[in-house]
Amino acid sequence: MSVITIHSNVRDYSVHFQDSARFIQEFSRFPERLFVIDENVWRHYGGGCLSCIPEGERMVFSVSEERKGLDSVMEIYDRLMDRAAKKNMTLISLGGGIVQDVTGFVASTLYRGLNWVFVPTTLLAQADSCIGSKTSLNYKRFKNLIGTFYPPAEVHIHSPFLQTLEEADFLSGLGEVVKLHLMGGEKTAAALAGSLPAVLERNPDALLQATRTSLSIKLSYMEGDEFDTGRRNLLNFGHCFGHALETVSSYAIPHGQAVVIGMLFANIAAVQRGLLAPSLASHLADVLLRKSLSIPLRKEYFGSDAILAAMKQDKKRTGDGLVVVMMRSDYTFEKLTDYSPDELVATTAELMESLRVS
Repeated sequence: MSVITIHSNVRDYSVHFQDSARFIQEFSRFPERLFVIDENVWRHYGGGCLSCIPEGERMVFSVSEERKGLDSVMEIYDRLMDRAAKKNMTLISLGGGIVQDVTGFVASTLYRGLNWVFVPTTLLAQADSCIGSKTSLNYKRFKNLIGTFYPPAEVHIHSPFLQTLEEADFLSGLGEVVKLHLMGGEKTAAALAGSLPAVLERNPDALLQATRTSLSIKLSYMEGDEFDTGRRNLLNFGHCFGHALETVSSYAIPHGQAVVIGMLFANIAAVQRGLLAPSLASHLADVLLRKSLSIPLRKEYFGSDAILAAMKQDKKRTGDGLVVVMMRSDYTFEKLTDYSPDELVATTAELMESLRVS
């Protein structure tokens, strides 16, 4: 096992890379605890490494994008308030980003803050969202409008959980892995392109390396900007269009897959702005981005009016223009706030042609 300590203005926290699932049993050290477990994780592991969790201490949580809202938060509030424990309660969540967001929001708000431990079980959560302190909830049809900054006290990463992921969920996580490796620079992007076949086969060593590298790159963007007011904003590469696409598709397109499409969109936009060489955009699309896509795409997901309306709701937007993070040919990134609706229409049309959406 190895440990990374992450410094936070809220509280420092630790990320533990676990070789064995025995660490689950060690959570008995918390005198009062409630486990919130993704129903898919419980289905696969309830009779195995999670069988040590007593029935009265677990809440099996059904997962969907629609569940990432205040109603789910209140369900967990009710379960916790049924317990006598208050500030000495530890909330332990096992699952992916939706479980993380909902339970993290609960932990940050109930009794002005509970002890919280997170065990990410998806590639998206292990390689990206488990660090960064953000909790995000959807409001009505809009993505991630409500949230807090509240890191878990401990994160425990156990790579074997990834072996039972559905392919769509695995590829959704791969989208964020690709994003972070691109943001790490030319060498890390090339390294991932070389190891991509092994990653797609879920080779344990390749997955562990990809996860560690992704977290290291994300940390480099978070340093000095924990609350997302400066350089950390660049981590929204692929998200500006991607979040809008999730909304317009009613979440038929999973988050990581939407981010991949969002990166393809941003790179086309960057070429149009003269920031990114067309040859590099084409190369990255061929060796990394399109290889990470599997979701069927429908024409109605790309309606410019609906996409524009969703992008106008982007919480990072402060002026009249749209926000798009774009990549330059030297693998640096820039947040543009003057992207126009006319550019959106033109870029979307080129994107649909490149993806053969008809």
